Amino acid sequence: MATVTTASAQQLDTLCINTIRTLSMDAVQQANSGHPGTPMGMAPVAYELWQRFLSYDPDDAAWPNRDRFVLSIGHASMLLYSILHLTGVKELDSHNHPTDKLAVPLEDIKRFRQLGSKCPGHPEYRWTSGVETTTGPLGQGVANSVGMAIAERWLAKHFNRPGFEIFNYSVYAMCGDGDMMEGISSEAGSLAGHLKLGNLCWIYDSNRITIEGNTDLAFNDDVAGRFSSYGWNVGHVADANDTVALGKAIRDFQLDNSRPTMIIVHSHIGYGAPTRQDTKEAHGEPLGEAEVKGAKKFYGWPEDAKFLVPDGVREHFAESIGKRGKDLRTKWNSLRDSYAKQFPELAKQLDLLLERELPQGWDKNLPVFPADAKGMAGRDASGKALNVLAQNVPWLMGGAADLAPSTKTRLTAVEAGDFQADNYGGRNMHFGIREHVMAAVLNGMSLSHIRAYGSGFLIFSDYARPSIRLSSIMEIPTIHVFTHDSIGVGEDGPTHQPIEQLASLRAIPGMHTFRPGDANEMVEAWKVIMKFRHEPALLLASRQPIPVLDRTKYGAASGVAKGGYVLADAEGGQPDVILIASGTEVPLCVEAYEKLKGEGVKARVVSLACWELFAAQDQSYRDTVLPPSIKARVAVEMASTFGWERYVGLEGKIVGMRTFGASAPLKDLLQHFGFTVEAVIAAAKDVVAKAR
Repeated sequence: MATVTTASAQQLDTLCINTIRTLSMDAVQQANSGHPGTPMGMAPVAYELWQRFLSYDPDDAAWPNRDRFVLSIGHASMLLYSILHLTGVKELDSHNHPTDKLAVPLEDIKRFRQLGSKCPGHPEYRWTSGVETTTGPLGQGVANSVGMAIAERWLAKHFNRPGFEIFNYSVYAMCGDGDMMEGISSEAGSLAGHLKLGNLCWIYDSNRITIEGNTDLAFNDDVAGRFSSYGWNVGHVADANDTVALGKAIRDFQLDNSRPTMIIVHSHIGYGAPTRQDTKEAHGEPLGEAEVKGAKKFYGWPEDAKFLVPDGVREHFAESIGKRGKDLRTKWNSLRDSYAKQFPELAKQLDLLLERELPQGWDKNLPVFPADAKGMAGRDASGKALNVLAQNVPWLMGGAADLAPSTKTRLTAVEAGDFQADNYGGRNMHFGIREHVMAAVLNGMSLSHIRAYGSGFLIFSDYARPSIRLSSIMEIPTIHVFTHDSIGVGEDGPTHQPIEQLASLRAIPGMHTFRPGDANEMVEAWKVIMKFRHEPALLLASRQPIPVLDRTKYGAASGVAKGGYVLADAEGGQPDVILIASGTEVPLCVEAYEKLKGEGVKARVVSLACWELFAAQDQSYRDTVLPPSIKARVAVEMASTFGWERYVGLEGKIVGMRTFGASAPLKDLLQHFGFTVEAVIAAAKDVVAKAR
């Protein structure tokens, strides 16, 4: 394309910005659903960032050293879809390799918010190439961006060598008033400021409008003051249409590597709409045909044209971000080839990390625990396995919400170190007492292919649930470790004793929840989890010791790989009753099994460590473990009974919790709530009698 004059270039800039606006308006109007106002107001900001600054190659949306752009204001999704379409971002295949297809064809924009369209209501990771993370619940995107920035700092420290700057990307997140109101943004901002993440920039659209009206109704924070107190650099752009001022603010960010940056941009929601500019109606409703025409007239646009992309617009993007991105990626690929020759072992690690593969020998030296009636706490067994795995997998890293001494998730090798502003190579994360942002940051790290884990007490999974749920929606292998998994926390009382949490976590589609029955099952659970590439996992561990079972007498702990397995069986494999349990209640059932056998009652014990894995097995295997013909069944779990009906049926019994817990020593709680051998035996005999 021939070089255009300065005046023509300015005209093309305006043309491109208005194309973003009108595509967004038209898509929302045709769908009769969506949020047109923010794309109209913030189109110049998105344009300036992508066209002038972003290190991004539209031909490869998975280029490892690309800048990340996160649209935290996910309701403004048409802003991102329009950009992805106009810049020509290519679709990635199932292996994350670029294809020749557009990630967002115009036809999908025309089918915005319709079934099967690449343009769903909110951006969805893995659904639309170029979308870096799923953003819908406000605050999630900015929190994810902190995890992405942490990942870049660690990757750079681990892989970069003099003359070989393999990682040096920046992370940009566009956010809004809603993000600033959600508490998670404060958690994220505080953590990012503490870590001095100079590669992180939030662009805050301060349009002062929410669904109910002006933000004065509920929000008058000094956001600039708040983030300054967190240690951020805060810049201001008085008018979203002033791309010159915005460009200066972005350059200031790029020059300041000592702290994160927030650029506060003042915009007009629904910019150009005759009567709806700066109104709540522009936020979350289609404008209406008359208002759309009026806005187009204001832009100097053909009023009756729909989904118009004028000649020269795509070419203008191609000449800037397209050419710049291709050149940057080509140089990076060449650098990586040279790097592989000079640092072959690091290059091999990098390839494995990017493909979510494990290094050879990743499971070597994992402990095998001898039988021990006194037992070992689940958290201790988990910590021992984790530390061995971390020695074998260099990019396994994580931490706790101020609870590592209790969750046993600290990596103890001297070289592991602490991830801090003065040590970005550390692998022990300190999230502070911030469960929600911990889980969201883990997602951002996992999206960057770090094998990330976080930990806390199971009761506080409630604080992290939105981000836990999103790890499942995105199909990323985030690891959530939760200890103190039952009323076994004793004296801490009902507020700290999880009851309904286990059932509700199992209800999350795609999530794999593990509750191992002894130390060797815990090791096997870690082995299964480490092999996940797209599945998030919850690993639950006890505070109290669990007897380590004699595996020469009972079934092999490797049965955890199938979710559930026969741990102890009646002679001949023909039981009268099946006892089913998870976690600390597995040895309880084994003890009941032995006593029942002595009384002539034939029993089977099934350890059901992971419901989701068990459900994924073929029917024939499940029937060998839980024969449909055997109706006499008892489930035992120190949690809500909800859900166990699927395994015990209407004729079975559940020994579980039907109330909240109490504050008392564990032995008193077990007696009070009926988690005793005698109670299990009584339940077993009762269901056997009814089945006859």
